[in-house]
Amino acid sequence: MVAGSFTRENVAKISLDRVWKAGVLDAHNLIPKLLSDFISSVELLEGEGGLGTVKKTNFTEAVKEFRFVTDKIELLDTENHIVKQSVIDGGLIGQRLKSYSFEMKFEVVNSSETLGKITLEYDTIDDTPLSDEEQEEIMKGLFLIIKAIEGYLIENPTSYA
Repeated sequence: MVAGSFTRENVAKISLDRVWKAGVLDAHNLIPKLLSDFISSVELLEGEGGLGTVKKTNFTEAVKEFRFVTDKIELLDTENHIVKQSVIDGGLIGQRLKSYSFEMKFEVVNSSETLGKITLEYDTIDDTPLSDEEQEEIMKGLFLIIKAIEGYLIENPTSYA
């Protein structure tokens, strides 16, 4: 088993408050609407979206690697705009990874831009770390979600205002 982590950054052309509301606090409702080709539903198994919430994201046939991901919100810091979710079932658990979690931290760039820092921490099943290609493949799905939310918020300037 190898423990590792990596961080990627993205600047969204949306204010911090709107990114936080849409991308974190209401993501379970918004994402299936925006990415219905890939995500069939998000079920809240425990909680209502806040700290401790367990949610199951179900994927369509377009996602070949796995059918669902179940994660738990381990940290929800609304003052500092940090959320951490641990994957507890599905996804890459049991395929390539023993465990993994995502921490997203959002910071103001200016009044209309937000910097998002996404850190993935993981433990592999075998004795090799994730390759650069594997890291990019994992981030590709996250950035697809981020770009969909950003596009929606740009097209709908009063949503989540």
